[in-house]
Amino acid sequence: MTMDRLVLCPTTTEISEIRAFLARAERRGFHRFLVPATSVADASSPGRHLYSRIGDRIAGPAPSQEQILIVPVSAPADMQIVLERLRLGHPVAVRWSQERVIPLENLVAARSRPGTLWVVTQRVEEIPGFLGALEHGADTVVIELDSSDAIDALEAVLESRAIPLALERVPIQRIVPAGGGDRVIVDTTSLLRPEEGLLVGSSAAFLLHVASEAIGSRYTRPRPFRVNAGAAHSYTLLANGETRYLSELVAGDAVLVASPDGSSRSARVGRIKIERRPLVLIEIERGGRPFTIFLQEAETVRLTTPEGRIATTDLHAGNEVLGVSLVAGRHLGVAVAETIEER
Repeated sequence: MTMDRLVLCPTTTEISEIRAFLARAERRGFHRFLVPATSVADASSPGRHLYSRIGDRIAGPAPSQEQILIVPVSAPADMQIVLERLRLGHPVAVRWSQERVIPLENLVAARSRPGTLWVVTQRVEEIPGFLGALEHGADTVVIELDSSDAIDALEAVLESRAIPLALERVPIQRIVPAGGGDRVIVDTTSLLRPEEGLLVGSSAAFLLHVASEAIGSRYTRPRPFRVNAGAAHSYTLLANGETRYLSELVAGDAVLVASPDGSSRSARVGRIKIERRPLVLIEIERGGRPFTIFLQEAETVRLTTPEGRIATTDLHAGNEVLGVSLVAGRHLGVAVAETIEER
């Protein structure tokens, strides 16, 4: 999760300002902080993970945790110091003064064990690059912020951080009535365009693009904030790249809103509506494997096709729809390296 990879560092040394900063950040969902060593006792609170700055090192919450050396990098010779520590498995925090992206990719490739590569920056706009170099990015990014108001700018950058997607065509093999079931409507706090929607499916390995209700029907007005997403057991993709069951979504969750061209953005859940409705089972085939989605049979529920959108009431075997392939092995929604098959 993105927030778990961030450590917020208030640059002020006034303890009252530090407390106010931490309280505001916690209300926004952040829980890892770096403060001066002299402020740790005054800034402590249950649930907070406090790191302390001691000279050129960062000390972790646990006394037994190896301290993280901060290395300013402005020349190739500095990079060699960092590379050597990473090869030996020692944690290091890098602060760049010049070009950043290519050196970071070198460090990501060189680290010998996870959790050892940290980056320190004062620029909020650099965070997406630091988190995403070589897809994995730095293990932790320390962001130095000069005020509580700067937390708003940080949150805006994280909200707008897109996940690149490669949607592909897949053929529908069959469509059959699936009886009544609990389907989930996701109402977001954003207005969605007609081509935007959520990625949903019965298997986390392949999700189909379910379009928003930005276009109405003969009987209903457009509801551009809404996606009639599917049966309660279905997975959907969150803005941080994790999956979650539709039935577990709650107000405030950030879901990934995707477009057919692969672009995406974050939107917050405003409310969830779960109601019993008639469902259809839609089975597609990809790579010789079947994947399914259960959707309400209604004119306002549409899958996305290469040509546009098509309602579940008009779908036929042979139609092509758009979806995205993901890493299948997940634990609590997080991709993990394991062998797992969902049917």
